[in-house]
Amino acid sequence: MRIAIGSDHRGYFLKGKLKNFLRSNKVPAIDVGTHSPKSCDYPLFAKRVAHLVSQARVDYGILICKTGIGSAIAANKIKNIRAALCYNIKAARFSRQHNNANILVLGSDFVSEDRAKRIVQEWLSTNFGGGRHERRLKQITNIEEE
Repeated sequence: MRIAIGSDHRGYFLKGKLKNFLRSNKVPAIDVGTHSPKSCDYPLFAKRVAHLVSQARVDYGILICKTGIGSAIAANKIKNIRAALCYNIKAARFSRQHNNANILVLGSDFVSEDRAKRIVQEWLSTNFGGGRHERRLKQITNIEEE
C-alpha cells in the first residue's frame, strides 16, 4: 500500500505526525507538501494528491488543512476521486465501507493528533463493502461522465 499525503500550512504539523505514524506502521508515504509552516494555498496540495490517486500512482491519499472542507472540495474536482472529510472513526469507517473513499481529509482544528491517528488506522484497515454501495458508486461515476 502506498499513500500520498499533503497539507497546507494549517495541516503542516499534523501531516508530519501522521507521516511518522504511517512510517512506524510500514506504510510508505509520498509527501507532496507543503514543506514548511509558511502560509500557502490548499488547492495546490489537494490537486497533487488527487492526481497521484487518480492516476493509480498511489493507492490512497490523505489531505489536511484547517477544516478539511476546502481540500475535500478541491480534491473531488479530479475524476475518479472520492475524498471524504472525516472528523471521527465512525465516519472514516463508513467512508471506506459505503463510499470506497480513496482520499481521507482531516481538519487539523477539529481532530487531535491521537484521534487523527486512530481515524487513519481505521480508514486504512476498512475495506469497501460492495453490494448496494457498488450501485451507488456507479451512479456517482455516471454523474462525473455527464
